[in-house]
Amino acid sequence: MNPKIRNPLLLVVGIVIVGVVLQFSINAYIQILILQIMMYSIAAMGLNLVNGYTGQFSLGHAGFMAVGAYTSAYLSQIFPGFLESTHLLGFFLFSILSGCLAAVFGYAVGLPSLRLKGDYLAIVTLGFGEILRVTLLNIDTLGAARGITGIVPYPELGFLDRFWVSFVYISIWFFISLYAVWRLTRGRHGRQFLSVREDEVAALSLGLNTTHIKVKSFVIASFLAGIAGSIYAHLISIVSPSVFGFMMSVNIVVMVVLGGMGSFSGCILAAAFVTVAPELLRSLQSITGFDLRMVLFSLSLILIMIFRPQGLFGSKEIPDLWRSWKAKKL
Repeated sequence: MNPKIRNPLLLVVGIVIVGVVLQFSINAYIQILILQIMMYSIAAMGLNLVNGYTGQFSLGHAGFMAVGAYTSAYLSQIFPGFLESTHLLGFFLFSILSGCLAAVFGYAVGLPSLRLKGDYLAIVTLGFGEILRVTLLNIDTLGAARGITGIVPYPELGFLDRFWVSFVYISIWFFISLYAVWRLTRGRHGRQFLSVREDEVAALSLGLNTTHIKVKSFVIASFLAGIAGSIYAHLISIVSPSVFGFMMSVNIVVMVVLGGMGSFSGCILAAAFVTVAPELLRSLQSITGFDLRMVLFSLSLILIMIFRPQGLFGSKEIPDLWRSWKAKKL
């Protein structure tokens, strides 16, 4: 997967054509799964910067998604006419504002907490997520436990339904995120992230400000989580504190670990697996009479970690695996 975009216009045309094909060829159930996979991939690619490239361990990613989701939902309640008059441009603006606010929260949380390491950092970020969730439960302006309902969804466009608009919009953010993190990790910043992960003491001895480097990755990850949260708000049209709990953070961490720490290709594939696998197992309930989805899903994750502890892709990307395969054939 080499996201070097030689012709952005050609990419947009491709997204439009694929969206039209998917609109008329698959049912609504599969359509919403595709949109959720791309949404979670954006959040997972951000967390991969922190957990995979910088070597930290964050368990509060759902909290930053909540910031983004509530920001976009609240703005859409205040300015519903703005979204209707500006179409997708208004949604882009709301997503950027949501990501920026999530990045501010990421900076506020990361600056003091990223001086910690390992389990201590995980506990602090987990605590942030729970504090935010409980706070949202007690703010009447944001709906308290009821959450915010009736959020303005993505519009329709002529004979093209809401799925097509959602697909194009989310795909654009997906490729922007992929291109940004790819370029970031392939340059000077990426080498700094890796130096902190491999040996923080050695990085300090070379004069690197490791705290600044870790905060940088944390802020970028928070921004992408805010974008994913904004997408969630308009895709589902309802947000509540219960959605952005501990299990959502765990699911995003699973996507990063399962795909391979430091592999964006793996993040995307793992996001698809984590999203689709429980739904594929849903039909077993009618056969067995019991809901065994999460049992079998958890068992499959355990087996993958036993036989492939480095994750599906390890630290490699699809082009790396393709070149290795071609070298072996030669």
